[in-house]
Amino acid sequence: MKGALLVAGTTSDAGKSVVTAGICRWLARQGVRVAPFKAQNMSLNSFVTAGGAEIGRAQEVQARAAGVEPTADMNPILLKPGSDRRSQVVLMGRPLTDVDALEYGALKDMLREKALESLNRLRAEYDVVICEGAGSPAEINLRAGDIANMGLARAAGLPVVVVGDIDRGGVFAAFYGTVALLDAADQAHISGFVVNKFRGAVELLQPGLDTLKDLTGRPVYGVLPWLDGLWMDVEDSLALDNRRVTARRPHGAQTLRVAVVRLPRISNFTDVDALAAEPGVVVRFVTDPAELDDADLVVLPGSRATVSDLAWLRETGLAHAVQNRKGPILGICGGFQMLAGEIHDPVESGAGHVKGLGLLPVDVAFKPDKTLARPTGVAYGHKVTAYEIHHGVATVHGGEPFLDGCRVAGVWGTTWHGALENDGFRRAFLSDVAGRAGRAFTPAPDTSFGAIREQQLDALGDLVEQHLDGAALKRLIEHGPAGVPTLTAHIS
Repeated sequence: MKGALLVAGTTSDAGKSVVTAGICRWLARQGVRVAPFKAQNMSLNSFVTAGGAEIGRAQEVQARAAGVEPTADMNPILLKPGSDRRSQVVLMGRPLTDVDALEYGALKDMLREKALESLNRLRAEYDVVICEGAGSPAEINLRAGDIANMGLARAAGLPVVVVGDIDRGGVFAAFYGTVALLDAADQAHISGFVVNKFRGAVELLQPGLDTLKDLTGRPVYGVLPWLDGLWMDVEDSLALDNRRVTARRPHGAQTLRVAVVRLPRISNFTDVDALAAEPGVVVRFVTDPAELDDADLVVLPGSRATVSDLAWLRETGLAHAVQNRKGPILGICGGFQMLAGEIHDPVESGAGHVKGLGLLPVDVAFKPDKTLARPTGVAYGHKVTAYEIHHGVATVHGGEPFLDGCRVAGVWGTTWHGALENDGFRRAFLSDVAGRAGRAFTPAPDTSFGAIREQQLDALGDLVEQHLDGAALKRLIEHGPAGVPTLTAHIS
């Protein structure tokens, strides 16, 4: 089996990432050598590959679903917004430049070529490449410079399946409108649809599916049901609005309540997924100082705009609440930098010297070169593997060592992402937190975050196997788009 497929969506968060991961796991189970690909990803959740390249976190998880090592080719272009108007462009895993929307346009021809080169390398190495689109293919204001959706499909001859989130409503209009807004050459690549997050009896949906096929000449490849408790590393903080994670029954007498500050430019908030996977740990994302009052642990997560988000903490009163807190606090990467005494940032914000929260004996200096690494260490007697993504370099002047940072009383700080995914370390850290918070919480002795993630990926593979037309998808992957009609309502 050889070929490729592009999974597009009617909207952001329609389910492109999870469907891509599910197809990768489904094919890998059958012995197909499959790789994920996303030409251009805008996300503040990223990961560092074994080769030292920064890519979107979703592509790392998709590679895990496929059973292959993630590489820079799987996400050659990563955009990391630092404000509403400017983003850092990461090309082949390394920072290229910071641009606004207009400046980015001047780079697009070069970036498109780089993306196609990556896709071609993957297609030469693997049997199948499952590509993920970005946003919606019907963003007609952006079509001329498109790299990730129909621009990619046209350049690489890819068939396209469009995923729609029926839980939001209006999915049939979104499917039809997505096709109708495209020109004839783009429409020729749209091969069919997948309905995602359906609750109820499929029989009640069938008349709509039949009418959609009659109107568009394209099949619905299947209806994926809503599955409670299913989560996967999400692309951006907007998805947190719809995230529903129910805490598992505690192993000990009490739960442990974790409040994660939802910074405006929050990044790598997937660090706390491992906490949420622990029985009895309740994780909430908060923006109000009052929401810290009953928390046993407050987490200041990563940030793409440390100085700006620190100013937001002060404006909202959260900084005062954190500084006057008696209970445990954990700062990770940008959050760790905020806990410092002094921050010198001529790079990210250009603000120069800024006072930190002063809870840790640390000074931070931002450097032009970004640190991208896969460090290992020991804490609480357990081996810890992690990854680093930061411009800020922390110099520690005291406290007790904690990973690459330090601890003072009940305040911990580190630049290491992913540390909490290490089971032994996580259990020991939570036991320490519970003791300092006065909670009768005992971590379960057998929780494996890696196993839980594998179960999630298997569940996605099961959804694809059980609810999509696998034979039709395979034909589409192998033979490409063909024989679909053009809708006359398109913009010309």
